[in-house]
Amino acid sequence: MPLLLKPVPASRGPRWIGDAFRLFARKPLAFTALFAVFFFAAMVVSLVPLLGGLAQMMALPLLSLGFMVAGQSALLNGPVHPRQFIEPLMGDPLKRRALLTLCIVYGLLALCILMLADAVSNSAWSRFQQLLSQGEAAQPQIDALMAEPGVTTALFLGLGLGALVSVPFWHAPALVHWGGQGVQQALFSSTVAVWRSKGAFIAFMLAWVGVVMLFGLLAALVFALLGLPQLAGVLAVPGGLVFSAVFYLSVLFTFNDSFGGGAPQPPPLEADGQA
Repeated sequence: MPLLLKPVPASRGPRWIGDAFRLFARKPLAFTALFAVFFFAAMVVSLVPLLGGLAQMMALPLLSLGFMVAGQSALLNGPVHPRQFIEPLMGDPLKRRALLTLCIVYGLLALCILMLADAVSNSAWSRFQQLLSQGEAAQPQIDALMAEPGVTTALFLGLGLGALVSVPFWHAPALVHWGGQGVQQALFSSTVAVWRSKGAFIAFMLAWVGVVMLFGLLAALVFALLGLPQLAGVLAVPGGLVFSAVFYLSVLFTFNDSFGGGAPQPPPLEADGQA
């Protein structure tokens, strides 16, 4: 399909999140289940020695694109189902090859970032990730490890490099799937699009930080008023599923605003209440 790159004003950034929540509200169980299926599959894959973690990271571009396909289907009053994760790989062999190449390159870059962070922290970064997977039971060890300067340096290094890598890959899978672009062109187009709308993306990320912090504060306040502050963490799992699903849905709106004529265009979400 023809694509028209458009600059997006900064005010659109927070609205992407609002649009994603409204879309999520149309099919909350379906979208939550969609992310849960991917998460469960990723956990199973992680059990594979050596290659499991790499396969997880390689699958992230397909996770993003699968949610975009599902979200676009929901906008057009279509179904939402797990098969949409592999739907982009079916059909055109050139697109399939380009998408798989993006997955491989992304996974290798992510692996390099993790290895660099681990080297900077003298292997403390690996221990930190293992402790995180153990949940609240390992909180004292996590606090002690975070006191080490190498871990803090590795954290900021990983976040910075991860943000840089996400720029060319942000729109790339959708540009291959809906725009028919090759790997290099998709990575370049994504970089240009994010840079031209950097104000909107900065506002988008800051708004997400605010949403997550507000949720945490409200959860802590509600359970504190109920006299059960220790149960505030109970909402972490369902909250994480919902926010993860909404985040990946919001990527669809960043694409639709940045590229006119890309995905099939639905009617505005604001009209839902009058349908």
